[in-house]
Amino acid sequence: MASTSSASRPNLKSLSFSSSSTLRDKKPTPCSVSYPVNKTFPISSSLQPPATYKPTSWKKLCKDVASLIPKTKNQAQRTAAAILNAVENAMVSYERRHHPLPKTADPAVQIAGNFFPVPEQPVIHNLPVTGTVPVCIQGVYVRNGANPLHKPISGHHLFDGDGMVHAVRFNNGSVSYSCRFIETNRFVQERELGRSIFPKAIGDLHGPLGIAKLMLFNARGLLGLIDTTRGLGVANTGLIYFNGYLLAMSEDDLPYHVIITQTGDLKTSGRYDFNGQLKAAMVAHPKLDPETGELFALSYDVVSKPFLKYFRFTSNGEKSPDVEIPLDEPTMIHDFAITENFVVIPDQQVVFRLTEMVRGGSPVVYDKEKRSRFGVLNKYDKDASLIRWIEVPDCFCFHLWNAWEEPDTDEVVVVGSCMTPPDSVFKEHDETLQSVLSEIRLNLKTGESTRRPVIISEKLNLEAGMVNRNLLGRKTRFAYLAITEPWPKVSGFAKVDLSTGDVQKYVYGDGKYGGEPLFLPEVSGYGEDCGYIMVFVHDEEKVKSELQIINAVSMKLEATVTLPSRVPYGFHGTFMSNDDLCRRWIRPSHRARGIGRPGLS
Repeated sequence: MASTSSASRPNLKSLSFSSSSTLRDKKPTPCSVSYPVNKTFPISSSLQPPATYKPTSWKKLCKDVASLIPKTKNQAQRTAAAILNAVENAMVSYERRHHPLPKTADPAVQIAGNFFPVPEQPVIHNLPVTGTVPVCIQGVYVRNGANPLHKPISGHHLFDGDGMVHAVRFNNGSVSYSCRFIETNRFVQERELGRSIFPKAIGDLHGPLGIAKLMLFNARGLLGLIDTTRGLGVANTGLIYFNGYLLAMSEDDLPYHVIITQTGDLKTSGRYDFNGQLKAAMVAHPKLDPETGELFALSYDVVSKPFLKYFRFTSNGEKSPDVEIPLDEPTMIHDFAITENFVVIPDQQVVFRLTEMVRGGSPVVYDKEKRSRFGVLNKYDKDASLIRWIEVPDCFCFHLWNAWEEPDTDEVVVVGSCMTPPDSVFKEHDETLQSVLSEIRLNLKTGESTRRPVIISEKLNLEAGMVNRNLLGRKTRFAYLAITEPWPKVSGFAKVDLSTGDVQKYVYGDGKYGGEPLFLPEVSGYGEDCGYIMVFVHDEEKVKSELQIINAVSMKLEATVTLPSRVPYGFHGTFMSNDDLCRRWIRPSHRARGIGRPGLS
């Protein structure tokens, strides 16, 4: 990433902050938090304000922040930083006394137990294995997750943490493990500053305090104390391998390119804009068409129109023009789906209204009056004039697992987990969260829809998972989904027959919990479910983590890899084969000239 010149931006260490590492520090980055013994998380700050600063009201506090926004010369920046630190400390103290954090923004709740972060782990080889790793598993399993580097100063949601990738490499009988932070723009600066300074997208932004925090952040940016021009995202959600690049994503920024070295270690190459073609943030769940090799994606904006754009990349990374999707207001669209010919875009009841912060609430709002709908658009349309909107009442799917076309009935079938209450991930509720695996049928001829639960025999909360990725966008029989019970922990996973509703469960056992099950299809397999499930599992009593490999046909454990350090519960992952890795390791000059067999550089 490009650096800011010292003439316009002073050394961060000189601005009244402490730091334990530099931008060029190649050693593993430790975490400033540790596994809690007493199950609590002390919110602390390194700021030490002058005792004389005592704001009498929020109005006075916001006025003090606003007065610092005009640009100043470099010699005034040290003073400005000290004042802003004092203002922030006063804001945090005011919040603790007068505005207790809800559970959805309380670090003591959101980052407890095995949700606590871990330090980086350099690659360790020859890990112990119980059982036998199938010989067809050759490559690296990578999984993303939120792993905050510093103790939150104020509010914090599980989704707010810095991205960290955990990698398990399988190479001719040897297994290795490593984990590294994704070195985003905000991470690099906060590492040098020695504390959290960028606002948390969910944990911080609620009520007048959230507005004041945004003003404080903007003041620091305008005064040159931090660099806000190269993205604010954490890259902690998704991972996808496309056109030779492993991309880490969160929907608030461009992707970040993560490199897997020949030793099995990880390093961040930088923010990836597809050779200057991508100008705005991209959702964390782009879809890779298994037949064409194309990548389909969305980008949404919470402030200005167009609120939503759709685009695609050819198999060699050439981006299409943006297609503006007409929406009346900014809407949370965490996921979407593709079929062989269409892209399916949900426009549901969870929306963004920044004005709610003025009234004391969160900008993430559940609009009960809005009618959920799904838009069906041809993948290759150059505008949205022919998009077909079909209402699906009272539906909020955080994730969509697959979709396909059924030409005989003129229907598009969408499979997703319908969540109630829709905003329960972001707002405290007395009602218990439910996530019901559902089949939604969109009739393109009549414009009507139907929705039904896939599983009739029992109630089961299912979130985080996938279908056979070689059949994405085509009719699939099986889905492999995490059993999110007790929420937000994962006690096992279910193999669900989408046509019959039959369920096969794999439970990790007492005191053991995991995350998203990754289905790895066997190349030579003949059945859709011929392959293996890979999942990180943590024993909370022993405080030990492992990677389990389960046969997806028999649902029996094949092998367990004992990991050298704890793996926190996380989000989404993918698998890169040895062939994928070798393609990345071809010498650049050879790749440009198309020279023969992939090899190591």
